[in-house]
Amino acid sequence: MLGQLIISLGGLLEPFLIFTGYISSSSSFPNPLTKEEEEYYLKLYMEGDERARNILVERNLRLVAHIVKKYNNTGKDIDDLISIGTIGLIKAISTFDINKGTRLATYAARCIENEILMTIRSDKKSKVEVSLQEPIGIDKEGNEISLLDILGTDVDDISDEVHLKIQINKLNNAINKVLRDREKIIIQLRYGLIDGGCKTQREIAKLLGISRSYVSRIEKRAIDKLHRELKD
Repeated sequence: MLGQLIISLGGLLEPFLIFTGYISSSSSFPNPLTKEEEEYYLKLYMEGDERARNILVERNLRLVAHIVKKYNNTGKDIDDLISIGTIGLIKAISTFDINKGTRLATYAARCIENEILMTIRSDKKSKVEVSLQEPIGIDKEGNEISLLDILGTDVDDISDEVHLKIQINKLNNAINKVLRDREKIIIQLRYGLIDGGCKTQREIAKLLGISRSYVSRIEKRAIDKLHRELKD
């Protein structure tokens, strides 16, 4: 894990090792900066002050710890998640635009979460690849064969297809669970979930004998329902 972090951080290794003291010890994370303090250190960092960058990272570690709590049930070690989140925080500080008028924490929260999610997704994909390559038997010549050998397809294509099928299954479950009959029909026709052919709102309106604007309203309502269900 440390080797991966060193490669990812490059020249940021020194400040990162300082901040990992908070992770490995029982000490609490430092309090966040005030708005005025944040602006002060951001301006110093923009002028090339590396110490200011270190302070910005250190004083936002509490934000990393807060976001990491959401991913406690992913099976990853909590210290690893904080390390990954800290990488996202450092990237956020390096790319933050002080002229946008938003607080650093708002921008950093998205970067931290994105870094964690990318790592979790990468780990899941690796697990799929490993399972496809595990031996499942022996051929006529006594050589071990895997599921990948039988399928004869590139591992990336297979893992992507598996992931897609999982997502489609989740979507179909949500459609059957939360949508009314007309909402379900419109979503299925609109996005080709029945025969793979997507229909326009006008075509659906003609099929169902209703106005196009009514189809549009139903579609929007259905998508909102699905979004809430899948998000939950």
